[in-house]
Amino acid sequence: MRIPQFGLGTFRLKDQAVIDSVKTALDVGYRAIDTAQIYGNEAAIGQAIAESGVPRQDIFLTTKIWVDNFAPDKFIPSLKNSLQNLHTDAVDLTLIHWPAPQLGVSIPEVMQLLLEAKQQGLTQHIGISNFNIALTQQAIDSIGVEHITTNQIELSPYLQNRTLVNFLREQNIDVTSYMTLAYGKVLNDPILIEIAAQHQATSAQVALAWALQNGYAVIPSSTKRENLISNLKAQDLKLSAEQIQIIAQLERNGREVSPEPYAPEWDQ
Repeated sequence: MRIPQFGLGTFRLKDQAVIDSVKTALDVGYRAIDTAQIYGNEAAIGQAIAESGVPRQDIFLTTKIWVDNFAPDKFIPSLKNSLQNLHTDAVDLTLIHWPAPQLGVSIPEVMQLLLEAKQQGLTQHIGISNFNIALTQQAIDSIGVEHITTNQIELSPYLQNRTLVNFLREQNIDVTSYMTLAYGKVLNDPILIEIAAQHQATSAQVALAWALQNGYAVIPSSTKRENLISNLKAQDLKLSAEQIQIIAQLERNGREVSPEPYAPEWDQ
Protein backbone atom coordinates (compact mmCIF):
# COMPACT_ATOMS: atom_id res chain seq x y z
CA MET A 1 0.00 0.00 0.00
CA ARG A 2 1.09 3.58 -0.63
CA ILE A 3 -0.45 4.70 2.65
CA PRO A 4 -0.01 3.38 6.21
CA GLN A 5 -2.28 0.45 7.00
CA PHE A 6 -3.08 1.67 10.50
CA GLY A 7 -3.95 5.19 11.59
CA LEU A 8 -5.98 7.26 14.01
CA GLY A 9 -9.38 8.60 13.04
CA THR A 10 -10.53 11.89 14.58
CA PHE A 11 -14.15 12.21 13.42
CA ARG A 12 -16.37 13.76 16.13
CA LEU A 13 -13.37 14.63 18.32
CA LYS A 14 -12.73 18.29 19.08
CA ASP A 15 -10.81 20.63 21.36
CA GLN A 16 -9.07 18.95 24.33
CA ALA A 17 -10.56 15.55 23.48
CA VAL A 18 -8.82 15.42 20.11
CA ILE A 19 -5.60 16.91 21.50
CA ASP A 20 -5.46 14.19 24.14
CA SER A 21 -6.39 11.46 21.66
CA VAL A 22 -3.71 12.46 19.14
CA LYS A 23 -0.97 12.93 21.74
CA THR A 24 -1.78 9.61 23.40
CA ALA A 25 -1.94 7.82 20.04
CA LEU A 26 1.44 9.20 19.01
CA ASP A 27 2.84 8.25 22.40
CA VAL A 28 1.76 4.60 22.07
CA GLY A 29 3.00 4.21 18.50
CA TYR A 30 0.52 5.55 15.96
CA ARG A 31 2.16 7.38 13.06
CA ALA A 32 -0.83 8.20 10.83
CA ILE A 33 -3.59 10.69 11.63
CA ASP A 34 -6.77 11.29 9.62
CA THR A 35 -8.77 14.51 9.82
CA ALA A 36 -10.96 16.69 7.60
CA GLN A 37 -11.91 20.32 7.19
CA ILE A 38 -15.49 19.67 8.28
CA TYR A 39 -14.36 18.01 11.53
CA GLY A 40 -13.37 21.42 12.87
CA ASN A 41 -10.34 19.98 14.65
CA GLU A 42 -7.37 20.65 12.35
CA ALA A 43 -5.95 23.40 14.56
CA ALA A 44 -6.21 21.22 17.67
CA ILE A 45 -4.52 18.36 15.82
CA GLY A 46 -1.77 20.71 14.68
CA GLN A 47 -1.26 21.74 18.29
CA ALA A 48 -1.22 18.13 19.47
CA ILE A 49 1.41 17.13 16.91
CA ALA A 50 3.55 20.14 17.83
CA GLU A 51 3.34 19.26 21.53
CA SER A 52 3.88 15.53 21.04
CA GLY A 53 7.58 15.69 20.37
CA VAL A 54 7.17 13.34 17.39
CA PRO A 55 8.83 14.88 14.30
CA ARG A 56 6.33 15.96 11.66
CA GLN A 57 8.19 13.95 8.99
CA ASP A 58 7.48 10.76 10.94
CA ILE A 59 3.70 11.29 10.78
CA PHE A 60 1.44 10.52 7.80
CA LEU A 61 -1.19 13.26 7.93
CA THR A 62 -4.44 13.16 5.94
CA THR A 63 -7.11 15.81 5.52
CA LYS A 64 -10.16 16.12 3.29
CA ILE A 65 -11.58 19.05 1.31
CA TRP A 66 -15.18 19.85 2.22
CA VAL A 67 -17.81 20.39 -0.47
CA ASP A 68 -18.16 24.12 0.33
CA ASN A 69 -14.58 24.57 -0.88
CA PHE A 70 -14.86 22.84 -4.25
CA ALA A 71 -15.14 26.12 -6.20
CA PRO A 72 -11.96 27.06 -8.10
CA ASP A 73 -11.48 30.24 -6.05
CA LYS A 74 -11.84 28.36 -2.73
CA PHE A 75 -10.17 24.99 -3.21
CA ILE A 76 -6.46 25.79 -2.95
CA PRO A 77 -6.96 28.60 -0.37
CA SER A 78 -8.96 26.22 1.83
CA LEU A 79 -6.17 23.64 1.72
CA LYS A 80 -3.58 26.30 2.55
CA ASN A 81 -5.74 27.26 5.53
CA SER A 82 -5.82 23.61 6.60
CA LEU A 83 -2.03 23.49 6.39
CA GLN A 84 -1.79 26.59 8.56
CA ASN A 85 -4.12 25.04 11.12
CA LEU A 86 -2.14 21.79 11.07
CA HIS A 87 1.17 23.63 11.51
CA THR A 88 2.67 22.08 8.39
CA ASP A 89 3.86 23.09 4.92
CA ALA A 90 2.16 20.10 3.30
CA VAL A 91 0.02 17.13 4.21
CA ASP A 92 0.79 13.59 3.11
CA LEU A 93 -2.66 12.91 1.66
CA THR A 94 -5.57 15.11 0.62
CA LEU A 95 -8.95 13.62 -0.27
CA ILE A 96 -12.17 14.89 -1.80
CA HIS A 97 -14.43 14.24 1.19
CA TRP A 98 -17.72 13.61 -0.63
CA PRO A 99 -18.44 13.72 -4.37
CA ALA A 100 -21.72 15.62 -3.83
CA PRO A 101 -23.33 14.66 -7.17
CA GLN A 102 -26.70 16.16 -6.20
CA LEU A 103 -25.02 19.56 -5.80
CA GLY A 104 -23.97 19.49 -9.42
CA VAL A 105 -20.26 19.29 -8.58
CA SER A 106 -18.13 18.51 -11.62
CA ILE A 107 -15.83 15.60 -10.75
CA PRO A 108 -13.35 16.48 -13.54
CA GLU A 109 -13.09 20.07 -12.32
CA VAL A 110 -12.59 19.18 -8.66
CA MET A 111 -10.06 16.45 -9.51
CA GLN A 112 -8.07 18.91 -11.60
CA LEU A 113 -7.98 21.27 -8.62
CA LEU A 114 -6.82 18.41 -6.40
CA LEU A 115 -4.08 17.54 -8.88
CA GLU A 116 -3.04 21.18 -8.95
CA ALA A 117 -2.69 21.11 -5.15
CA LYS A 118 -0.35 18.13 -5.52
CA GLN A 119 1.65 19.85 -8.25
CA GLN A 120 2.02 22.91 -6.02
CA GLY A 121 3.55 20.72 -3.31
CA LEU A 122 0.71 21.24 -0.83
CA THR A 123 0.11 17.49 -0.57
CA GLN A 124 2.25 14.48 -1.38
CA HIS A 125 -0.62 12.18 -2.33
CA ILE A 126 -4.22 12.75 -3.41
CA GLY A 127 -7.32 10.62 -3.43
CA ILE A 128 -11.06 10.39 -2.99
CA SER A 129 -13.56 9.43 -0.31
CA ASN A 130 -17.11 8.10 -0.54
CA PHE A 131 -16.95 7.71 -4.34
CA ASN A 132 -18.93 4.92 -5.97
CA ILE A 133 -17.66 3.04 -9.04
CA ALA A 134 -19.10 5.45 -11.61
CA LEU A 135 -17.68 8.53 -9.89
CA THR A 136 -14.34 6.82 -9.28
CA GLN A 137 -14.19 6.11 -13.00
CA GLN A 138 -14.86 9.79 -13.67
CA ALA A 139 -12.00 10.69 -11.34
CA ILE A 140 -9.70 8.24 -13.12
CA ASP A 141 -10.68 9.60 -16.53
CA SER A 142 -10.05 13.15 -15.27
CA ILE A 143 -6.51 12.92 -13.93
CA GLY A 144 -5.28 9.35 -14.44
CA VAL A 145 -5.45 6.44 -12.03
CA GLU A 146 -1.77 6.82 -11.12
CA HIS A 147 -2.62 9.96 -9.14
CA ILE A 148 -5.45 8.42 -7.10
CA THR A 149 -3.88 6.84 -4.02
CA THR A 150 -6.97 5.67 -2.16
CA ASN A 151 -10.74 5.73 -1.91
CA GLN A 152 -11.73 6.07 1.75
CA ILE A 153 -15.08 4.33 2.17
CA GLU A 154 -17.31 2.99 4.90
CA LEU A 155 -16.44 -0.67 5.43
CA SER A 156 -17.19 -3.03 8.28
CA PRO A 157 -18.12 -6.69 8.76
CA TYR A 158 -21.71 -5.47 8.38
CA LEU A 159 -21.00 -3.43 5.20
CA GLN A 160 -18.43 -5.17 3.04
CA ASN A 161 -18.87 -3.21 -0.19
CA ARG A 162 -17.47 -6.07 -2.29
CA THR A 163 -18.45 -4.69 -5.69
CA LEU A 164 -16.71 -1.38 -5.10
CA VAL A 165 -13.72 -3.01 -3.38
CA ASN A 166 -13.19 -5.37 -6.30
CA PHE A 167 -13.27 -2.46 -8.73
CA LEU A 168 -10.74 -0.49 -6.68
CA ARG A 169 -8.42 -3.49 -6.53
CA GLU A 170 -8.62 -3.88 -10.30
CA GLN A 171 -7.59 -0.23 -10.62
CA ASN A 172 -4.77 -0.59 -8.04
CA ILE A 173 -6.38 2.06 -5.81
CA ASP A 174 -5.81 1.43 -2.10
CA VAL A 175 -8.92 0.95 0.04
CA THR A 176 -9.20 2.83 3.33
CA SER A 177 -11.91 1.56 5.67
CA TYR A 178 -13.69 3.96 7.98
CA MET A 179 -16.42 3.01 10.46
CA THR A 180 -14.76 -0.42 10.61
CA LEU A 181 -16.49 -1.02 13.94
CA ALA A 182 -19.85 0.35 12.66
CA TYR A 183 -20.18 2.88 15.51
CA GLY A 184 -19.44 0.02 17.90
CA LYS A 185 -22.28 -2.18 16.66
CA VAL A 186 -19.99 -5.02 15.63
CA LEU A 187 -18.44 -5.18 19.11
CA ASN A 188 -21.38 -7.17 20.45
CA ASP A 189 -21.64 -9.52 17.50
CA PRO A 190 -21.64 -13.10 18.87
CA ILE A 191 -19.61 -14.42 15.93
CA LEU A 192 -16.87 -11.84 16.44
CA ILE A 193 -16.94 -12.40 20.21
CA GLU A 194 -16.51 -16.16 19.64
CA ILE A 195 -13.58 -15.64 17.25
CA ALA A 196 -12.05 -13.15 19.70
CA ALA A 197 -12.23 -15.73 22.50
CA GLN A 198 -10.30 -18.20 20.35
CA HIS A 199 -7.45 -15.67 20.10
CA GLN A 200 -7.65 -14.16 23.61
CA ALA A 201 -8.47 -10.94 21.78
CA THR A 202 -11.30 -8.40 21.66
CA SER A 203 -14.11 -8.21 19.10
CA ALA A 204 -12.76 -4.81 18.03
CA GLN A 205 -9.36 -6.37 17.34
CA VAL A 206 -11.04 -9.11 15.30
CA ALA A 207 -12.98 -6.61 13.16
CA LEU A 208 -9.85 -4.52 12.57
CA ALA A 209 -7.73 -7.60 11.82
CA TRP A 210 -10.39 -8.73 9.32
CA ALA A 211 -10.06 -5.40 7.50
CA LEU A 212 -6.26 -5.45 7.61
CA GLN A 213 -6.09 -9.02 6.29
CA ASN A 214 -8.39 -8.01 3.46
CA GLY A 215 -5.75 -5.43 2.52
CA TYR A 216 -7.58 -2.33 3.75
CA ALA A 217 -6.10 0.56 5.70
CA VAL A 218 -8.00 1.31 8.92
CA ILE A 219 -8.41 4.50 10.95
CA PRO A 220 -10.27 3.66 14.19
CA SER A 221 -10.66 6.41 16.76
CA SER A 222 -10.65 6.39 20.54
CA THR A 223 -10.10 8.78 23.42
CA LYS A 224 -8.98 6.06 25.84
CA ARG A 225 -5.33 5.03 26.09
CA GLU A 226 -6.15 1.38 26.70
CA ASN A 227 -8.39 1.22 23.62
CA LEU A 228 -5.82 2.99 21.45
CA ILE A 229 -3.23 0.40 22.50
CA SER A 230 -5.68 -2.48 22.10
CA ASN A 231 -6.72 -1.39 18.61
CA LEU A 232 -3.09 -1.14 17.53
CA LYS A 233 -2.54 -4.76 18.56
CA ALA A 234 -5.00 -5.85 15.86
CA GLN A 235 -1.99 -5.74 13.54
CA ASP A 236 -0.55 -8.75 15.36
CA LEU A 237 -3.75 -10.80 15.23
CA LYS A 238 -3.81 -13.38 12.44
CA LEU A 239 -7.24 -14.77 11.61
CA SER A 240 -7.53 -18.11 9.84
CA ALA A 241 -8.92 -18.37 6.32
CA GLU A 242 -11.96 -20.07 7.83
CA GLN A 243 -12.51 -17.20 10.28
CA ILE A 244 -12.21 -14.66 7.47
CA GLN A 245 -14.85 -16.63 5.56
CA ILE A 246 -17.15 -16.72 8.61
CA ILE A 247 -16.88 -12.92 8.97
CA ALA A 248 -17.63 -12.54 5.26
CA GLN A 249 -21.07 -14.01 6.00
CA LEU A 250 -21.91 -11.17 8.41
CA GLU A 251 -22.66 -8.82 5.49
CA ARG A 252 -25.99 -7.06 6.00
CA ASN A 253 -25.55 -3.84 3.99
CA GLY A 254 -25.44 -2.07 7.34
CA ARG A 255 -24.49 1.40 6.19
CA GLU A 256 -24.11 3.97 8.97
CA VAL A 257 -23.22 7.08 6.95
CA SER A 258 -25.04 8.36 3.85
CA PRO A 259 -25.68 12.09 4.18
CA GLU A 260 -27.93 13.91 1.76
CA PRO A 261 -27.18 15.58 -0.58
CA TYR A 262 -23.53 14.51 -0.62
CA ALA A 263 -23.78 10.73 -0.90
CA PRO A 264 -23.74 9.08 -4.33
CA GLU A 265 -25.94 6.20 -5.40
CA TRP A 266 -24.20 3.31 -3.70
CA ASP A 267 -23.06 0.24 -5.63
CA GLN A 268 -24.84 -3.00 -4.82
